Amino acid sequence: MNFCLVGLSHKTAPVEVRERLAIADEELSGALRTVAALPGICEVFILSTCNRVEIFTRAESDGGEVGPILTQFLARTHHRDLSEITPYLYQYQQRDAIRHIFRVAASLDSMVLGEPQILGQVKAAYAVAHATGTLGGALEEVLSRSFAVAKRIRTETGIAASAVSISYAAVELAKKIFGSLEGKNVLLIGAGKMSELAAKHLLHSGASSIFVTNRSPERAQELALLLKGRAIRFEQLFDYAGQSDIIISSTGAPHYIIKKEDGRRLLAGRKNRPMFFIDIAVPRNIDPEINKLDNLFLYDIDDLQHVVDANRKERMREAQQGEEMARQEVEKLLRRLKTLDVVPTIIDLQSHLDEIRRQEIARLRSELGDLTPRQEEAIEALTKGMVNKIVHSPINHLKNLAQQSDGLKVVETVRRIFNLKD
Repeated sequence: MNFCLVGLSHKTAPVEVRERLAIADEELSGALRTVAALPGICEVFILSTCNRVEIFTRAESDGGEVGPILTQFLARTHHRDLSEITPYLYQYQQRDAIRHIFRVAASLDSMVLGEPQILGQVKAAYAVAHATGTLGGALEEVLSRSFAVAKRIRTETGIAASAVSISYAAVELAKKIFGSLEGKNVLLIGAGKMSELAAKHLLHSGASSIFVTNRSPERAQELALLLKGRAIRFEQLFDYAGQSDIIISSTGAPHYIIKKEDGRRLLAGRKNRPMFFIDIAVPRNIDPEINKLDNLFLYDIDDLQHVVDANRKERMREAQQGEEMARQEVEKLLRRLKTLDVVPTIIDLQSHLDEIRRQEIARLRSELGDLTPRQEEAIEALTKGMVNKIVHSPINHLKNLAQQSDGLKVVETVRRIFNLKD
């Protein structure tokens, strides 16, 4: 199996280079067909996302010969000089190519370790290649296996168990404070992108309603519409703050919007029911002294970043286990693919010897004279039994040889000895 993968990613190339070599969705089928038509290419898969562009092929010849062909395709298709793109490219062959695609599908190679989007992107690219007709052999089996490997790694490790974004870290902390977010009200002060993301995560986790206020009423109305919430005037901030269990603030105000005294009044109005404040603003919008009041919980941007950093380290520890799983799965698949490589030789050997058997029977037919049906059956059984006993040992040896590093070379020798055509 001659596998070769050529590509670039966020690890090797800046975004301005990646976007130059990206292949748009509507161009993907055409690109697959073009690569499949190149000399010696048997199967093709192309993955193009914002963070990577990779071409994975199975070829007739050695991967070292295919790599330059794929590099030239990328340069030619995007009207670039080879010298312009070559420094950013990597190339993997055989075992390394399989391991790489397993790592990509399992998000072990992602910018955000453990993120779930990449597996969906790999599956979508696989569907396009399958529909285009550039898969149908061992490469298709590798890709299909990558889905199972990704699922195993996500299921059996904690690689995706903890938040590694500021907005989602806020949601995790809210869950720890309230247990469940079902029925909780949220107030957004300011309409920044990070607070918008946090609000979306909160809604997805069960929060019931969202109030939005902003110095610009138009922006508050726009965001409230997007979140299916309610826009309120900035002057009404404290009228709705007491009704809110979670308050997210991200305004550009140069001073505290909510002070410690405001916190006391809110607690009194809520009869000491807990409140969670998320201050994403710089300068901060909420007085840190609020944290000294019972049942008021305040996290600022640095607190959230500490949570994210700790979670990221935990993901990296879990990723080490995922790397070992990927390595084991690569070896398991290679053993299976090597066995598949020897199957045609076994079939050809059996067919070749059976053809010799039938030719010899035909040659002696005139000397044997008229035979009864029972005699015909006896000759068939006798000659087939002899052939089966002859090939039994060679077939077992071929299966065992397929698992060894140089086994396929011996398989080729067997083909030549018995004059088996490719």
